[in-house]
Order: sequence, then structure tokens, then C-alpha cells
Amino acid sequence: MMKSEDKQISLTMATSGKDTGIVGYNVQIAVDTQHHLIVANEVTGVGNDRQQLANMAGQARDEMAVETLEVVADRGYYDGEEIRACEEADITVTLPKPLTSVAKAAGRFGKQDFVYVAAADVYRCPAGERLTYHYTNVEGGKTLLRYWTSTCKTCALKAQCTTGPERRISRWEHEAVLGKVQHRLDHNPIAMGVRRQQPFGTMKCWMGATHFLTTKLPKVATEMALNVLAYNMKRVMTIVGVGGLLEAMRA
Repeated sequence: MMKSEDKQISLTMATSGKDTGIVGYNVQIAVDTQHHLIVANEVTGVGNDRQQLANMAGQARDEMAVETLEVVADRGYYDGEEIRACEEADITVTLPKPLTSVAKAAGRFGKQDFVYVAAADVYRCPAGERLTYHYTNVEGGKTLLRYWTSTCKTCALKAQCTTGPERRISRWEHEAVLGKVQHRLDHNPIAMGVRRQQPFGTMKCWMGATHFLTTKLPKVATEMALNVLAYNMKRVMTIVGVGGLLEAMRA
């Protein structure tokens, strides 16, 4: 605690980032794109969304009582294992990959500039050379395949590619799943516009400057559920009117 910049730490709530001084809860919602109704919600004490994609998508599918589901999420939910879990559950996911390439940030070629040729199991680099498979290892619990070529040393583009002897590319054993996600995003760029049509702004406006009035996760989760109920009721009244809502409730 004393090593942190603001000299505080919470064991029950999430922090939004390292040494930001902001401590709070992380609210998850799944919204249907047709009527903008919240079909699932959850409050967590984890300060990021990376482990929530399969969980929230699964809840949404169960609540909507459908066999398959198409999900659009932002880059904060990008996690290979979560995406694979959705794929195995017949949940089609579209979301952008985080821009975390060190090489790209330094002005060099990023991994996205290397094209994987599945038929030959090689990567084609920007200079047209083939990076072939050399070995497999496990890193961070993931099985990774390593590719490179010995022609880097004489390549005219080497300075734009790597500072080492050769440029090495790692490929996750299930990376084909991530390729499908990128393909969907490339062919449907307006998908992220749909993602931005979410009700958080409306709900924050209603809640005002005080935000949550309760403390501890179970109480905050209940408070959030009541906010979701109020939001959904107002949405239904907007869509079908008060009479339509009352009729649906009687049924």
C-alpha cells in the first residue's frame, strides 16, 4: 500500500489502473442491438474486462433463449482464450485487437504486416520472404509456434523490421480463431459503431454525481440490477407505450 502513489489500496473493489487513485466497481452489461434493452448485467471487483467476454455473452444467450449469438465488444475484452470459448459455444464475436505492438510503436513492421499462409504453414514478410516454422514452446500457459528466416541479415528492409539478428513471429496454436475475428471486423467496419450505442451514458446521467449509493459487492450488484430494471422499463415504454408494458406484465 505504501509503495503506491496515493497510499491506498482496496481488497474489495477494482482499481481502474495503476496508481490512478480511482477505486470502484466494474459494471458489465450485454445489450440487444434491436431495442437497446439490457439483457444481462453483472458487477465485478476486477478492474479490467478481459475475462468477461465469454461470461457475459453466455448470459446474454441464455436470457435471450437462442442457440447462437453474434456479439460485438470493444478491444478491452480481447483475450484469446475468451474468444475461443465463445467460438466453441457457437457465439460469433467481433472486436478489434488492442494496439500493443512494440515494433509498430517504434515505427517498424508489426505482426499484422506478416501474412500467414495456412497451406504452407509459413508467414510472408513485407519483403516477400517466407518465415518457416522452427519450434514450439509454452509461454504464459499458451502453446506458441515460432517462425523466422535466415535471410533477414541481408534484407534491405531489416531496419524497418527488427533490431535483432532476425525477425521472429509467434503464432498461438489456436490463432486461426483470432484470424476469423479480424476477418469479420475487416468486412464489417461499422460493427464498432453499433458497439458505441450502449446505455451507460444515459444511466450515468440518471445516477448523477453520487454514483452508487451502497457499498460492498452484493449491495452494489442489487443497486445496479434496480438501475437496469428502471432503464429497461423506460425503454419498453418508449417502444410500446405504457399500455403495452402493462399488458405485457399482465401476460
